[in-house]
Amino acid sequence: MKRLVIFLTATALAACSSGEQVVKAPDAPLHSRMLVLDTHLDTPLHFERQGWSFADRHALTDDIAQLDIPRMKDGHLDGGFFAIYTDQRPLTAKGYSDALAFARKRSDLIDKTIAANSGTIAPALTAADAVRLNKAGKLIAFKSMENSYPLGEDLSLLQEFYNKGLRLAGPVHSKDNQFADSATGEGRWKGLSPLGKQWVAEMNRLGIVIDASHASDAAFDQILALSKYPILLSHSSLRSAYDHPRNIDEGRLTALAAKGGAMCVSTIFLSEMNMTPARGELFGQYENIGTLSPAQQAELNRKWRELDRSEPLWAADFEKYMAMVLRAIEVGGVDHICFGADWDGGGGLAGIEDISALPKVTERLKGAGYSDADVEKMCSGNILRILAAQQAR
Repeated sequence: MKRLVIFLTATALAACSSGEQVVKAPDAPLHSRMLVLDTHLDTPLHFERQGWSFADRHALTDDIAQLDIPRMKDGHLDGGFFAIYTDQRPLTAKGYSDALAFARKRSDLIDKTIAANSGTIAPALTAADAVRLNKAGKLIAFKSMENSYPLGEDLSLLQEFYNKGLRLAGPVHSKDNQFADSATGEGRWKGLSPLGKQWVAEMNRLGIVIDASHASDAAFDQILALSKYPILLSHSSLRSAYDHPRNIDEGRLTALAAKGGAMCVSTIFLSEMNMTPARGELFGQYENIGTLSPAQQAELNRKWRELDRSEPLWAADFEKYMAMVLRAIEVGGVDHICFGADWDGGGGLAGIEDISALPKVTERLKGAGYSDADVEKMCSGNILRILAAQQAR
């Protein structure tokens, strides 16, 4: 297995640097010359907003979204995994049925939005697709699932979503479900449930990369032991930077790296989340922003920005974020770090407020002494390697 991972690492990185990408000016800044991916984009919740367009430029002064096509180009983000996120509800037949209907609708909405912007962005299913699209000058849209709760107890539904383009999925979100314990749950299963262990096997069989962000420590350990292929943490932070159960400890990062996986570093939980009653009310509106009128959306943004000034969501900034990134690289190594800031899902900090700030990260990595090849591994090569390993079964 280790020899296979090493082989695929070399193959994927060679593909990323062998001239298959768009030829860009050699004197351009490194960030603009690389293939750059993010593993967790919650932007699909904006796709159904009345009066909002993914193709249009938005600014944080007048809109709550952190990512759109123009700002992807500003930040030289070439693409990533657009998430089908489903809120956790009761573990009942009705709960599963309602969640499945929602997840199907959200998946279709992602497809519709990408198709509507087909001149600029296109769907990807494989690592090779990402390289090909980048060479053609197009943005890249993978599809992921945050919380497998909508599958209910029917694992055959994974095949349906695979056929719809799903290539990355996590078992659980903020509460324990039928598959696994959440990092912020009560520990019902002491890790994975019996159905969760079957979920791991089915994910491996289909060729969908496993995302262990949001899983409890015990669930993470069991996923790592059971999976035949390297796994990802699509949007996680280090517990040594801030002691929160949602974050991963350095020992587990080392174990993840030993199995060929990678941690995609997030901007969340570098402090306690300042979820005051006022912020909680706004989050409730935000999660249903697709149902709000343009005037209601504008009012939500106004209130959100007022709270940002008076009661910031996070007591952290870009400097703390970069300190954590550099520590994660020290622990995991350049072959096992990637990026998933949790844009449009609670991510973003002072100094790295939206996707246009990404070049600052590359500048800091270069300033810390990392080579162009090292930085490109972290910005896309490690993600493509893991995707290729899963699909070469």
